[in-house]
Amino acid sequence: MLYAIIAEDHPDSLNKRLSVRPDHVARLEELKQQGKLILAGPHPTIDSEDPGPAGFSGSLIVAEFESFEQAQSWANADPYIKAGVYKQVTVKPFKKVLP
Repeated sequence: MLYAIIAEDHPDSLNKRLSVRPDHVARLEELKQQGKLILAGPHPTIDSEDPGPAGFSGSLIVAEFESFEQAQSWANADPYIKAGVYKQVTVKPFKKVLP
């Protein structure tokens, strides 16, 4: 089943985010190689693809996992959590309808 992993950043966490981004992206690449990643990306704090020092307010990942518990476990192991980037992470089942 698909799951949406919706994360909210701590304020002013851009430097922390940038410092562990390679580890975060490596985990996403692993899901992609397994054919389980549907989409992933950050939410810019401002209306711009490159928000610069304004940074990001969180992230969205949609991926396939065998169970809610597996999705939650994967989300809990994110380097952004360990580094103090994410303030809150919510995992929800997701049903893709379109496209």
